[in-house]
Amino acid sequence: MADTAAATTRVRSRAKSAFREYFEALVLAVVLTIVIRGLVVQAFRIPTSSMEETLQIGDFLFVNKMVYGSEIDIGVAGHQLVYHRFPAIREPRPGDVIVFRFPDAPERDFIKRCVARGGQTVELRDKVLYVDGQAQEESHVVHKDPRVFPRETSPRDNFGPYVVPQGQLFMMGDNRDNSLDSRFWGGLPRTLVKGQAMILYWSWDADRRMPRPGRLLHPVR
Repeated sequence: MADTAAATTRVRSRAKSAFREYFEALVLAVVLTIVIRGLVVQAFRIPTSSMEETLQIGDFLFVNKMVYGSEIDIGVAGHQLVYHRFPAIREPRPGDVIVFRFPDAPERDFIKRCVARGGQTVELRDKVLYVDGQAQEESHVVHKDPRVFPRETSPRDNFGPYVVPQGQLFMMGDNRDNSLDSRFWGGLPRTLVKGQAMILYWSWDADRRMPRPGRLLHPVR
């Protein structure tokens, strides 16, 4: 009888030990996921066509959060409790494709290309981008609308000159005729930058209902 009780106790002990191991492994996995997502890399899905042809609807990419300084951002019910940004490896520069919090709705993430930094002057003349008076060579840019709007109608095709405030970036979509960007809402505060687009890990063509294998592991440039 004593042997049976002892065996039962050992079985229960092993069961508790196994449960504890599984629980600890689960907690560790959750903590690592939060740390990696918050400090190192984050997955992002392209929901709109504003960055075509560089990025297409249905592209999934990894965002490097360390390069511009990782963030610890903890909040509850829309209230920020803890915030800290670590030192950046380098600052954003023109040409970088960047994920950021939309200034008019910080709970939403946008992705655009940086074309100018604080202190630089941006101007568009009939869809041609000038920075500090120099026309920019932009092989990644597409124009799908042949119309050219005067500045009195829209800032889309004729804009500026606009001096980017210090501590801000001027962001534009590569699909210039279909992008809600700094032409419409102004400079992007550096504090809203989340990370640099790094590499595509998946791409899904919803119209054809199939993946785009040629885009897999494609670096974002």
